[in-house]
Amino acid sequence: MLSAILAFLHHAAAFVLFGALMAELVLTKSELSLTSARSLLRMDAAYGISAMLLLVVGFARVFHTEKGAAYYFGSAPFLIKLSLFAIAGLLSIKPTREFLSWRKILREQRAPAFDEAKRSAIRRHIHIQLTLMLGIMLCAALMARGIGFVG
Repeated sequence: MLSAILAFLHHAAAFVLFGALMAELVLTKSELSLTSARSLLRMDAAYGISAMLLLVVGFARVFHTEKGAAYYFGSAPFLIKLSLFAIAGLLSIKPTREFLSWRKILREQRAPAFDEAKRSAIRRHIHIQLTLMLGIMLCAALMARGIGFVG
């Protein structure tokens, strides 16, 4: 039963993470309003929380399921999946810092300045993260079927 609950939580966190990134991509497409800037902050918080939950639950699955840690750490797709997740996490720093820098302006009921160069850079980071998430999904499918197991 624990395995099923952990799998559910893991998948739910992954769907929230992907959805939050997609929302960020949509919200950064056009000029920011007070409402869209606040929504970006909320979506980025959802992204961060779901990423942490994904990581914690994922490692709980590694160490507390029937396959065991040796299976996962002997799997090339699992190790690639972890690497892609780490890269996506590093790429998320720039957008998060930008969004967090708006808090004071938003408290003053003003929309933040978001010039085209910043918008383009942030959107590029989000696009890359979404692409990495697709790679992570491929690795998960390979891993679940024992493809690339070297241990």
